[in-house]
Amino acid sequence: MTDPILVTGAHRSGTTWVGRMLCAGGEAFYIHEPFNNVRQSGPTWVPKPFPHWFYSIADADAEYARLLRNVVEMRYPLLPALAQSRTAAHFGRAARDWALSLAARLRRRRPLLKDPIALFSAEWLARRFGMRVVVLIRHPAAFAASVKRLEWWFKFSNWLEQERLMGGDLAAFAEPIRRYVAGKKDLVDQAVLMWNGMYSAVSRYRTEHPDWLFVRHEDLAAEPLREFPALYRHCRLTWNAAAEAGIRKYSERPDAGPLSGGRPTDIRRESRKTVSVWRRILTPEEAERVREGTRAVAKPFYSDGDW
Repeated sequence: MTDPILVTGAHRSGTTWVGRMLCAGGEAFYIHEPFNNVRQSGPTWVPKPFPHWFYSIADADAEYARLLRNVVEMRYPLLPALAQSRTAAHFGRAARDWALSLAARLRRRRPLLKDPIALFSAEWLARRFGMRVVVLIRHPAAFAASVKRLEWWFKFSNWLEQERLMGGDLAAFAEPIRRYVAGKKDLVDQAVLMWNGMYSAVSRYRTEHPDWLFVRHEDLAAEPLREFPALYRHCRLTWNAAAEAGIRKYSERPDAGPLSGGRPTDIRRESRKTVSVWRRILTPEEAERVREGTRAVAKPFYSDGDW
């Protein structure tokens, strides 16, 4: 285990794109969302599901600490993964991921955990494993538009049932969340609540962890070849021709079609066009609702000119 990297932030904030691009130079090994609790799609890096989505881990969680150490050391849990497999594709993926992780260890590549679902565990991961942390920030309207387009509903019980989380970073949002849960459900209102909860934590992180790197998705998307070298330096990765070529390949794709709900993790796109796509997805009323609903939390990250 050498100098691991964590790429986190809200979901739909560009963490997949950034994580993949940081691996383009050939030194880092991409590990996809160990905190993800979806099991239908096959075996995962952590064979035991976390108790909740966006789980806030603590030192008392000894079993998860052991499982996550295996992740950071790139030791893929082959036997549990095979036991979880139900289809030929699952078995094939388990074998592939085990072989890739073994090759990464032998080549002494550095583990890169891409996981927005680990946002509330970022401090624990950084402290426990000495991780270099990159946190993605995305415009609240862009986040809301993405959630609306994909129709991604969230059960706030995943937050409300975490006493440590609700007594800490989400304490200020306990009552608004309960009101939302008890009332009529709306994806845009849900997105406002989620963005506020996640980025209030990020705001605190930015104050308390000056050694972490905080990057706005919009800045990266507008000028990826200018901005990514700073990410490489922060992560102590070598900026080379392979990294530049990879970023060009996945960020300069004028022929890329619009993303669909069936391809939420497709990272091939013309990145500059993603900055303002929310204007075509949200109605003016929805955009104004997001702006007013997130104003207080968004102020350190976005000015009036960003709207």
